[in-house]
Amino acid sequence: MLPASHLPLKRRHLPALFVAGWGAAHADSPDDQLLVGMSMNNLLSLDPAAATGLDAATVACNFYDSLLEVDAADTTKMRPSLAESWTVSEGGRRLTFKLRQDVRFASGRPLTAAHAAWSLQRVLKLNLALASVWKSYGFTAANAATAIRAEDAGTLVMDLPQPTDPVLVLMTLATSMSGYVVDRDTVLAHEVKGDLGNAWLTTHAAGSGAFELEEWRPKELLTMRRAARYWQAPARLRRVVVRHMTESQTLRLMLARGDLDVAGGMSAPDVRALARRPELVVEEVRRATMYYVAVNARHPRFADERVRRAVLRHLIDFQGVAGGVLPFYGELQMRPVPPGLPASLPQPPYSFDPTAARRLLAQAGLPNGFDTTIRVVAEAPFTGIATSLQATLAEGGIRASILPGTGNQVYGAMRERTFEIIVGRGGGGAEAHPHSSLRALVYNPDNRDSARLSNFQGWRTGYADPELNRLIEQALLTLDAAEQTALYRQAQQRLDSHVAAIQPIAQMLDTQVLRRAVQGYVGHPSGATRLREVYKVSKR
Repeated sequence: MLPASHLPLKRRHLPALFVAGWGAAHADSPDDQLLVGMSMNNLLSLDPAAATGLDAATVACNFYDSLLEVDAADTTKMRPSLAESWTVSEGGRRLTFKLRQDVRFASGRPLTAAHAAWSLQRVLKLNLALASVWKSYGFTAANAATAIRAEDAGTLVMDLPQPTDPVLVLMTLATSMSGYVVDRDTVLAHEVKGDLGNAWLTTHAAGSGAFELEEWRPKELLTMRRAARYWQAPARLRRVVVRHMTESQTLRLMLARGDLDVAGGMSAPDVRALARRPELVVEEVRRATMYYVAVNARHPRFADERVRRAVLRHLIDFQGVAGGVLPFYGELQMRPVPPGLPASLPQPPYSFDPTAARRLLAQAGLPNGFDTTIRVVAEAPFTGIATSLQATLAEGGIRASILPGTGNQVYGAMRERTFEIIVGRGGGGAEAHPHSSLRALVYNPDNRDSARLSNFQGWRTGYADPELNRLIEQALLTLDAAEQTALYRQAQQRLDSHVAAIQPIAQMLDTQVLRRAVQGYVGHPSGATRLREVYKVSKR
C-alpha cells in the first residue's frame, strides 16, 4: 500500500457545522443524469490513436475499454479489464493476454483479440502523437503485424522488439488512450482514402464502454447515453451531459444554483468559496504532470552550469509559489520522480537564496546580472508562477520580461529551442513508473538540432548528460526490482549534483467540485475517470 502522500485522490473535508444539513435551497438536476461543466478547448478528437490531453481522456474512457486498468487509489496496481489475465515471459520480452469472451461492441459485434491487435497496429500505422510511446518500445508500422498479433479469438500476444521493462509497457496499455480497443469492422466501414477511419473517429466512437456517444458539438456540448449491452454491470446513470464552459465565475454560479453536478478548471478563489457550501465537496487528483521552470541550455548564457544553478536552484521561491500560487493547482515537488514510488527520494534542499545566486553569477562573469525573457501560457496558474519568478530573479540582478502567449506559441518556441526561460507544465505519462517522468523531463539521447526529439523535454531544453542517460537506460533494462530502484535513485542524485535545464516546482492537481449528491465519482490520475459506477442520491 502506498503512503498517504501518494494517494492520487483526496477529498477536502468541510467544517462540521456545514455537513449537518444541505443549506440553501437549490434546483437539483435529474437523478439519472450527470451534468458536467469543463473546458473543451483541447478536446479536438475522440480517436484513441490521435486524441491527446486530459480533456480527451476524461471523455473517451467512457466509450472504450482497455486490456488492463490502473487502480485509481494505488497507481502501481493493475487490474483486469478486457484481459482476464496476462503473463510475462522469462526475460520479459513476450506479453500474453487472455481476453474475456463475453464483450460486445456498441455495434453488437463480439470483441476479440483480432480487434485488440488491430487497434494497436492502427496506432503505429497512423503514426500520430500517441504512437510515440510505442515507438520508444521499438514497435513500428513495419513490425506491428508480427509483433502484435492474435493467436486466437481470445489470446493476444505482444513480442517486445527491444529490451525494455515489461511493467512499463503494461502500464502504458492500462493508462494511454492508444491502448483502447476499437471496433475494427465499424471503423473500416468509414475509412476514407486509407485513413483507417481517422476522420470518422474524430467525431464518433466505436467502442465497448459503459456509455455510447450521443452527440458532440465541439466547444459547445457533448452527450453520452448508457450503453445497452455493456459487459459489466450497466452504468447507473442514464445520461451524461458535458457543457463547454471556461469562465470560472460561471461554473461557480451554476454549481451553486444546482445547474451542474461536477465542474473543473476553476480559479482557486472560486474553489475556496464553493468549499464553504454544505452541498458541495472539493476533490483533488494528483497527475504525473509537473509545473516547472526551464532554461535553454543551447543559449550561451544558460550553457554555463553556474548560471543554471543560480536561476533554477536559488532564484525560485519554491515554498512561496507552492503556498501562494498553486493551491488547488499543484503540490510542492522538486524532483522529476513523483513521491510514493519505491525509487522516490525526499525533497532536495533547494531554497530561495539571492546572495548565493549573485555569487554564482559573478563567478560566471555576470556580476551585474542580465536581461532575459520568460515565456508563459496566458492563464492561471502559469502567469502567477511567472510573476513570482520575475520578482525573485530581480533580487538576483536578473531583469526578466514576461511574454504571455498561447500553448502553441510557448511550447512551439520550446520545441524549436528558441526560448530563454519558460514556465510550463509537462512530464511523464500516467504510468506510475520512474522512467515515465525521467524520460519525459531530463532524458536526451541525441542533443543535435537535427535529431528533433521534441517529445523529450530534455531535448527541448538543449541539455544532455551522458552519465544521466546511461543510468536511466540501465535502470529500464534491469529486471531486479531492488537494483532498478537503486539506479533510479542514482539518476536523481546525479541531477542534484549536475544542474539540468528544467526544474520541477510542483506536481499537478486536477481539482473538481462536486455536488454532495454525486456518489461513486473517483477521479483518476491518468485522466480516465470512468463514470460507470457514478450515481446520485436524491434529496427531494
